[in-house]
Amino acid sequence: MKILEVTNVDFSLRHFLLPLMRELRAQGHEVVGVCADGPLLAEVRAEGLRVETVPMARSFSPLAQFQALTALMRLIRQEQPDIVHAHMPISGLLARLAAKLCGVPVVAYTGHGFLFNQPGPAARRSLALGLEWLAGRITNRYFTVSAEEAQDAQRLKIHPKPLALGNGRDPAVFHPDPVARRQVRMELGVSPNTVVIIAVSRLVRHKGYPELLEAMEQISAAELWVVGERLASDHGPSLDQNFERAEAELGGRLRRLGYRSDIPALLAAADIFVLPSHFEGLPMSVIEAMLCGLPVVATEIPGPREQVVAGRTGLLVPPGEVAPLARALLRLVRDTDLRYRMGEAGRYRALARYDEATVTANAVAALLGKGEESKVADPEAEVTPPG
Repeated sequence: MKILEVTNVDFSLRHFLLPLMRELRAQGHEVVGVCADGPLLAEVRAEGLRVETVPMARSFSPLAQFQALTALMRLIRQEQPDIVHAHMPISGLLARLAAKLCGVPVVAYTGHGFLFNQPGPAARRSLALGLEWLAGRITNRYFTVSAEEAQDAQRLKIHPKPLALGNGRDPAVFHPDPVARRQVRMELGVSPNTVVIIAVSRLVRHKGYPELLEAMEQISAAELWVVGERLASDHGPSLDQNFERAEAELGGRLRRLGYRSDIPALLAAADIFVLPSHFEGLPMSVIEAMLCGLPVVATEIPGPREQVVAGRTGLLVPPGEVAPLARALLRLVRDTDLRYRMGEAGRYRALARYDEATVTANAVAALLGKGEESKVADPEAEVTPPG
């Protein structure tokens, strides 16, 4: 079969879709990635995978979206795929519409977080829900990354049979690594005894950086590593003022490491992972941290609350609040044994639920129409080491 994997930007294709594309190719299918152009596509093409670019725009601009839709239809007519598999809210809507208009036999979609679940004006959320409901009418195979959003899709009658696929990472890549821990800390000039809190994400407001940076002012016994950058296509206010204030308040306790390709080593060198987002799908960064044996402090929102078992693999706090976030981080900074116990429980949970090979194989089977309806996993299951 020929399958088009369509998403918005190069970051999404490289970090979220690449394992799926590899597995589809390994099973003998012709797979083509489709997204906006960007530097990260070089890594994908270096593996011999084909990627075609279209002018995707992460906005509601009618002109920009019409141009993207037209380009998608032109590409689909040229490629004549058997399946179009769309991802992300806006690119997913356009790709499904283009596939339907072009008569593609199977239109599939994976939601990585619903726009109508995001904070914002009621009118915008209502529009997003309405568009998703309409798009569900032209979707043959409907997937989400989180079980909670599969339940939302069914409850809101977006699709009659949504399937939660989950997300996964490779335990051979993400794992505790004492050698990497020593090397990274030595390179950065960080003492072996310093407690390191790490955040890995795009530098955008909804990842909770204003709250995190303010919370760190109350945590003098640890330092914060911020890994990531703001994408050119990201919207919302800049965080420059927040980081300028934090640099003045925290001094050397704040390290901005930018975009890095050595995330497994950085996670292995840290002690606590934090992701105080306002909304998520099922964040890969939490899975990566869990596989590396880190306790996770995250917000109690869809996605993270499915991954983190509060009090056993990490701590959950309300989104948008500084004081509870500071208390949770302080609790882990002060208790080495608790960090270890939660980290180990989280690692076994991730090995059981988020192994990339298993998740990707299930996703391929579902995409090709061979999968069975998933059962929602018990969030209390498989969270402690055997024996």
